[in-house]
Amino acid sequence: MKKNKINSILKIVVIPALLAYGCGGRELNEQTSGENSDGNVEKGIERNLVLNPGDNNPRNSEGDFIQLKDGRILFVYSHYYGESSSDHATAYLAGRYSSDQGETWTEEDVEILPNEGGMNVMSVSLLRLQNGDIAMFYLRKNDTDDCIPMMRISKDETESWSDPVPCITDKEGYFVLNNDRVIQLEDGRLMLSVARHAGPDMEWSGKGDIFSYYSDDNGENWHSSEEVPNPEDIVLQEPGLVELEDGSILMFIRSNAGVQCYSYSQDRGETWSEVEKSTLVSPVSPATIERIPSTGDLLAVWNNNLSDDPEISRLRTPLNAAISKDQGKTWEMTKTLEDDPDGWYCYIAMDFVGEKVLLGYCAGNRPAGTGLSVTKVSKVDMDWLYE
Repeated sequence: MKKNKINSILKIVVIPALLAYGCGGRELNEQTSGENSDGNVEKGIERNLVLNPGDNNPRNSEGDFIQLKDGRILFVYSHYYGESSSDHATAYLAGRYSSDQGETWTEEDVEILPNEGGMNVMSVSLLRLQNGDIAMFYLRKNDTDDCIPMMRISKDETESWSDPVPCITDKEGYFVLNNDRVIQLEDGRLMLSVARHAGPDMEWSGKGDIFSYYSDDNGENWHSSEEVPNPEDIVLQEPGLVELEDGSILMFIRSNAGVQCYSYSQDRGETWSEVEKSTLVSPVSPATIERIPSTGDLLAVWNNNLSDDPEISRLRTPLNAAISKDQGKTWEMTKTLEDDPDGWYCYIAMDFVGEKVLLGYCAGNRPAGTGLSVTKVSKVDMDWLYE
């Protein structure tokens, strides 16, 4: 794989912005909303699947990938039904399969998990555990003050699932766990990070209290970290995690500080350092950061929005990728994946397949009001990202 020298280094630019918080099964009828793209290939990136809204399907959003033992790839996402595309509207988890490493996808949805929440189920994370099982995490949303991450296990490659286990039992409230956000440390510990926005002891707030939860028995029991210290009182939302080469954990957090924020744990997620600003310039929009298996470098996909115009700097466009060779301190070789000025790109899932990386992300149109309603699956060449 090519690992060429730096093309560009990101700089900190603090932009004042605060957006509203966006913050195996039975086959269903064929969906006209999903289509494989024909010939939509630019240098380094192929856009292979678009999941558009349709009749009784106002939104398709925030998914994740899992590679199955038979060679197929499963992409699971939140399939909304009814009339509303609100975060609180009705949704179940649906899936599409690829048998050619993400080049083409099945045209019919498979119901992976029916709506078991008072409002919906959404924001899925899929993880191949070290014991070979597949874990599925998702939000069970019952009300605006009752939203908890749940976990199910499949021992037969997603054909069936165990009963759900709540990942949070020590607190009540509205917790946000984004899609593609659960990791397993090299020593086997499962970890996820959440933002708590409401509960019996707090009114709803866009500023989340940030915690991690961890399990040392493959998800049977979960334990809370201490709250992430936030002395500057930054608005924090939608955290994610990545294990660094030295065994420490980096938490990256959506914020209103004009950048993604960081916090670090040196004790496997039990305590966290004070929140600090990173060099990833960003609107109030989530990033995804994962380790590249072949090199150990970090890959970030996010909105590298550098505009001084506040009307532009708040937008979730363009969609960019960059690589860090120093554990997230600096970022280089920035590439543009999507650049429609009316686009709305966010909630990225990432899965490395050979010398490529699959990305699933919301990719709607802001003026049309479909920002979170459309999901794309693209395939990106890692050699191109290293140019």
